[in-house]
Amino acid sequence: MYCTVSMLLHNEGIDICKQIPLKYCKVTKGYLLEKHDITDENATVFIFAIPYLAPSYSQQNISSYAVPKDYHLFVKELGERVLPHLKSAFPDNKFAIFADHSPIDERHAAVLAGLGVFGKNGTVISERYSSFFFIAEIITDAPCASHDENEFQIKSCISCGKCIKACPLNMCDCLSAITQKKGQLLDFEINLILTHRCAWGCDICQNVCPYTSKAIEAKTIYTHIPFFLKDRTPYLTKELILNMDDNHFLQRAYSWRGKACILRNLEILESTNGLAETSDT
Repeated sequence: MYCTVSMLLHNEGIDICKQIPLKYCKVTKGYLLEKHDITDENATVFIFAIPYLAPSYSQQNISSYAVPKDYHLFVKELGERVLPHLKSAFPDNKFAIFADHSPIDERHAAVLAGLGVFGKNGTVISERYSSFFFIAEIITDAPCASHDENEFQIKSCISCGKCIKACPLNMCDCLSAITQKKGQLLDFEINLILTHRCAWGCDICQNVCPYTSKAIEAKTIYTHIPFFLKDRTPYLTKELILNMDDNHFLQRAYSWRGKACILRNLEILESTNGLAETSDT
């Protein structure tokens, strides 16, 4: 079964896939498994990396993951293409695909399965894509292939500390989280948005990571998946957001907070009287 899953994913531009027994994963939303009638602890998780990064732009004011359309849409379409093939090839088994809203702790499972290592910044890092990939998984009630439980180990990055040093908040908080806050921001939060010119998200810790520079040098970091290479909006403006119809806006990663949040950030960036020149916080 692993060969079939890997082949189907490879045809979709996904080349890193690992399998792990469900019993080794941290199940956090068991009801999602029950919904698909996958409750046997001998079930299998095929966990995979979806690369999304494209070469950077001269002007970009949002995190790279938010430049293309929302990856949840890709995973939905992926499931619609892949799952029918699996159900046809293995009619006695059940299959379900998840990403983000998952029955398991995805980062824990990804590292345990060997997809990558835990970074100090909380991301999963692979040698091929650094941390510029999404995690998704296909879970089936079919038992996992023969394995040695000692192969499932938690591994960490090289702990160079560059991500912590580069973080504007020393990892005590996250600039990305500030850009996603609703309501009025504090002066120091406004100043951070102005200083780092970010309307949504933050890539600072990822960009300074040695795994990133190595993956760029090896020319493996960029995606070849068409979904992430078209309809890209690297630089947002108030005018662009205001002119988006609801359907287009809902296809973007920043839509989950509503237009008011992203428009507030853009208003800060487009203001001529920012706090960045006057605040010392």
